[in-house]
Formats: sequence, structure tokens, C-alpha cells
Amino acid sequence: MMIPEAWSGHETMDEDRRAFYEYHACLMEPWDGPASISFTDGTIIGAVLDRNGLRPSRYYVTHDDKVIMASEVGVLEVAPENVKIKERLHPGRIFMVDMEEGRIIGDEELKKEFVEANPYKDWLKENLIPVSKLPEPKQVHGVDTETLLQRQQAFGYTHEDLKMLMAPMAKAGAEPTGSMGTDAALAVLSNRSRLLYDYFKQLFAQVTNPPLDGIREELVTQVSSTIGRESNPLKPSPEHCQQIKLTSPVITNEELAKIRDMDLGGFFTSRTISITYNVADDGKGMQAGLERICAEADKAIEDGITYLILSDRDIDKDNAPIPALLAVSGIHNYLIKNGTRAKVSLVLESGEPREVHHFAVLLGYGVGCVNPYLAFESLSDLISKNYLPDMEHQKAVANFIKAVNKGLIKIMAKMGISAVQSYRGAQIFEAIGLNKEFVDQYFTSTASRIGGIGLDVIAEEASLRHHNAFPDRPVKKPDLEWGGSTNGDVMVNIICLTRTPCSSCNTQHVAANIKSLKNIPLRLMSRVKTLQR
Repeated sequence: MMIPEAWSGHETMDEDRRAFYEYHACLMEPWDGPASISFTDGTIIGAVLDRNGLRPSRYYVTHDDKVIMASEVGVLEVAPENVKIKERLHPGRIFMVDMEEGRIIGDEELKKEFVEANPYKDWLKENLIPVSKLPEPKQVHGVDTETLLQRQQAFGYTHEDLKMLMAPMAKAGAEPTGSMGTDAALAVLSNRSRLLYDYFKQLFAQVTNPPLDGIREELVTQVSSTIGRESNPLKPSPEHCQQIKLTSPVITNEELAKIRDMDLGGFFTSRTISITYNVADDGKGMQAGLERICAEADKAIEDGITYLILSDRDIDKDNAPIPALLAVSGIHNYLIKNGTRAKVSLVLESGEPREVHHFAVLLGYGVGCVNPYLAFESLSDLISKNYLPDMEHQKAVANFIKAVNKGLIKIMAKMGISAVQSYRGAQIFEAIGLNKEFVDQYFTSTASRIGGIGLDVIAEEASLRHHNAFPDRPVKKPDLEWGGSTNGDVMVNIICLTRTPCSSCNTQHVAANIKSLKNIPLRLMSRVKTLQR
């Protein structure tokens, strides 16, 4: 259960064994880092290798009935003529020696006993429901063209987001290729209202976790998962798999509507919680909104609700969206502290996420699945403006989701993580530019080594985007910003073409420019370039 073999992409695996793994995936996410773990109870001794086979475990069986297993061959001298079997432990396989019976028990024989212990296949058929099999919803949200631009402004969309990022994703089903690196300003040093996602960077493996090849090692990667209430893994029962099965952590409007409208009893109940706040109250309003969300979550859990849908669809002139990442992580860590996190699954309905990094951070901080409704509506707008010629809306949405899934696998693979379930809630990020008090409250246990801004500035940046969409007195035709990693940031270029003073650029002129930088607040200064021949 804890270290399963890769089963989701294994086309020739026996159905009963697959059912065993699928059932236990409802109880616990796989630990899929590199590992060769040995175990014994004094009578039985064995070892199990991780699903990727990223640790070596080799063994000899000798003619005089000795078994020697180690990470390398040759740790003990064995005469070649005494070697009966020379083998290695295979990915996801278990090697076991029964000292009482005096024999090696093979992986197939061992697992067969556990696979047949319970009718897992029947339990799954009766309780685990694919999202496509849920009852048809009463209403599915469509595209609201009249307010689309205004909502895009409220969530900080730019022309670059639409034309250079989302359009290629919808067209090719893959992320567009960009630069191998970036020298853009850190979010905390930018004078633009940056989204909260930009303050988080994924950690890298600081031990011996090798990255995966998400393309060539597709057998071990998995984006499908289940969401729902989690039960005691030590007491298996059919109710443990009363969950919803997803093929992707990104869900369509139709799939979200099915989850919202379902009323099947048992563990299949949902409730929507608004993640907005009164924009006139600034930071205090956002804090009050977060406290209200947590209180509503507590009430929902008391009422036996198992799916909490966090939604920012109801934004208007007076109510701005709380950053989706802040709402998700805030409630996720709040419920963990209360000991009630396993009783509910978090579903996000937000207009904010549109980049792969956005989805990765949301998953990393505990969300079960995401419905990026505004991204889907924006794709429809791109089709109508001929940026996606001859493409149907459903095809564009499917390609966008495919691109996000491929991007998520690429991001997870950098940390050696194979399954979305293992990535969910792992919080393998560090914050850059957020103060300790804010991080401890809403992103508990996340490293923030240099400090920075808090909830007041986050609220201020959210207000800037909201007032841009809902201005008190419109003075120009509404339009999106052009975007770009550095566009709008304070840029200071100091260029000296000669080593000696000249009429157009002398050393005093350069010194004056450097001195003037002291008047630019650190919060606004993105970078200084000194170019010298």
C-alpha cells in the first residue's frame, strides 16, 4: 500500500491486482522516492524496491542455501562455482525469504495472497465513481462574453497570457517553448501587481533523488487520482473507496457542475464556499474573508459535507477575489491544525489559474482538483478572434488540459515524483519575499528565508487588479495589459561605451545615475544592468 508498483499505466497487469492497488490508492498516496527497504519480524526477511527502480538491490543465492542481498555486487566474496542464482530486485517488486519454510517466496505468490484477501474489484465497482458517471447537472456555466474582459482584468490577465501562452497550449496540447532561464525581477521587487504564485519557487532534490524523464518513463507517471473523504487505512472496508475518480486534476465546467449538484448520500455531498472579500476593507477585509471561509468549512464538516468547492465566481464591484492560492493553503493548513483535513476534499473553481506553475502550486498546497473557468472562457474568445482558427471550444479545452497535465508531469519529475497524488499537499516550495508571520499562518512549514511582504501588501495588489477592472471613473477604453516578465517594472540601464569621459557619457554622468537609484524603493527596483565594453 505504501510503496506500490506502477499500476495505472501497466496494460498487462492482472485485473485483480490492479483493483488491489486502485483500492489502496484511495487510502494512501504512493511514496515513490528512490528506496530499497528491508524488513523483518525475525522469521520473515525481505526487501521492496520503489516503483521506478531508482535504487540498486542485487542478490546471490548460493548452493549452500545462503542469500546475500546488498546495493552492489561483490560486497562479500563468493566462489563462482557456489553461486546458484544471481539476480536483482525489480521495480515495485518484493523479495522475501521465509526462514521457517526455508525458501524464497516469489513476488507473484506473495501478492496473490493479499490480492485475494478481499473482493477489491467489487468494492471499487460499487463505491468508486468516475466523475463522468456522476448524474447530469442541472446547469453548466457557459461563456459570458459581456463581462469577460472585466473579469480578465480583475484576475490580472495580459495579452501575453492569452496569445503567447494559452493559445499555443490550446493549439498544440503542450506548453510553448520559452527561454532556458529568466532574469526577470522577483515578484517582491516588481512594481506590478503580481499574482501570489510568483512568490513561490519549487525546491530541488537536495539528496540523491534523480529527476525522472516524464516522456520516456511514462509507465510510472500518473495524473489520475481520487478525491473524497479519507478513512482509517488500518481498517479496510468498502466505504473507504467511496470517492470520485478523476482522469486529471484539471476539470471542466461540466465535471464541476456534476460535483456541485451531486446528492448521492453517504460520502458524496458538496457545498460551495465563496472566496471573495469586501475590497473596501483592504487587508482587514481579506483577513476577515479568510476567517469566514474557515468558519464555513468547520460548519460544512459538522454537517457531514465531504467536498468543499472554493469559488470566486461571485466577484463584483464591491467584492474582490481572495488569491486562490491563499484561500486553498489557508483552509488546508487550518483544517490540518484542527485535525479535520481528511474529512473533506478541496475543489477550486477560480478564474485565476492559467499557467502550469499556477496549477502546480495549488496542488502542492492541498487542492484536489481545479476548474479554471475563466481560462476556458478565454479560449472561446480566442477562437472567436481567430487566434485559434477552425477549432471547436471543446477541443481547445481538451488540449489546454492536456498541456497542463504534461507540464505538471514535467514539474513533478524534476523532484523525482511520479504521481499527482504524491505531489498533492507536499508543499515542496519555498517562499521568496513573504514575511514569516504571513507564511506561518497560511503556508505553515514553508521556508521563507529572506522575509518580505505580508497580507496587507497582498491585499493591496489584489485591490489594484480589482480597481483596474471596476474603476470608480473610467477614463479610457478598457483593455488588458500587454504583459511580459519585465514590462512595467522599473528598468535602469547604465551604459558606458568608453573607459574615458566623453561628451555624451562621462564618468560623472554614470555616477549620477547610480546615485539616483537611492531614490527608488527596494520594493520597486527590479534590476540594474551595467554594460561596459
